[in-house]
Amino acid sequence: MQRNIIDPSQLGEIKDKVVTIKRVTKTVKGGRNMRFTALVVVGDGNGHVGAGLGKAVEIPEAIRKGKEDAMKHIVSVALDENASVTHDYIGKYGSANVLLKRAPGGTGIIAGGPARVVCELAGIKNIRTKSLGSNNKQNVVMATIEGLSQVKNPEDVARKRGKSVEEVMA
Repeated sequence: MQRNIIDPSQLGEIKDKVVTIKRVTKTVKGGRNMRFTALVVVGDGNGHVGAGLGKAVEIPEAIRKGKEDAMKHIVSVALDENASVTHDYIGKYGSANVLLKRAPGGTGIIAGGPARVVCELAGIKNIRTKSLGSNNKQNVVMATIEGLSQVKNPEDVARKRGKSVEEVMA
């Protein structure tokens, strides 16, 4: 399960979106300590996307940390001429599975909340997704990114098999 992590300095303008903010409490001797956890997805809208988790006492600080973490985990996504994935794939992370199906032009993004954010920031315009198993937002985001990072270009598959692109696509 090798991921093609990208250096953020090579990318253009990067947009970020907060998927969820959770309040976490820890009971201690003197009462309760409250902290916040932010799940942030970043992407350039051109085939690169990443997600990160930030934890802090204040919400803006948690979001900033989440964005920094996401920048360290940006992966590239193989897109076809319809701005869709090149083939169907099931991304898995924890108990969350996300089915990614390619779609023809004009379909749009058919996806639930967490998977939709990832697809939009990756620059995908046409895709159908289905969340299978757990609906935990963090695991769904990670499963979607895992699935998108494992999708391959027909050119790469053809080169690996020593065949032409037409032979692979047939």
